[in-house]
Amino acid sequence: MNEPANLVPGPREATVEVYRPTPLAPVPSAPVVPVQPGTVPAVTSVVLPDGRVVTGYALEPAKTDPVTAKPPVSRAAVNIALGGIGFGAVCGGLFLLTAFVTALTALIAQLITLAAIVFGGWVAVQVFSASSHRSGTTVNIRKAVFKRNHFHH
Repeated sequence: MNEPANLVPGPREATVEVYRPTPLAPVPSAPVVPVQPGTVPAVTSVVLPDGRVVTGYALEPAKTDPVTAKPPVSRAAVNIALGGIGFGAVCGGLFLLTAFVTALTALIAQLITLAAIVFGGWVAVQVFSASSHRSGTTVNIRKAVFKRNHFHH
């Protein structure tokens, strides 16, 4: 055994199973075939500023299919769409105007009610305070004149 002397096998050691994957057989791939262009491009030579000449094939960029033009939108369809947007804006504006008028009417009604309560309270205070302080009418007898049972001031 190749165990060190200071290690004592204990109950904490567990058996470890090692799984080794089996390699798959290589799958033969299709050979790569270079695609030749439809026509042989012309050989082009370019002279660099330092005098060197580079020769090679001029490759044309890959051409994609042209994008088909979208059909024009009819004038009537545009007018109908704009009319619908305008109609929605007008309806929303009228709704807001109606809500504002309703809120303003409620505010005015509340202010009128508040004024009536305050004025009615003021009148009540005047009536009750006048009757509670005075038990009768005070008459200045020195200036008063009685004619035929009528009091003249």
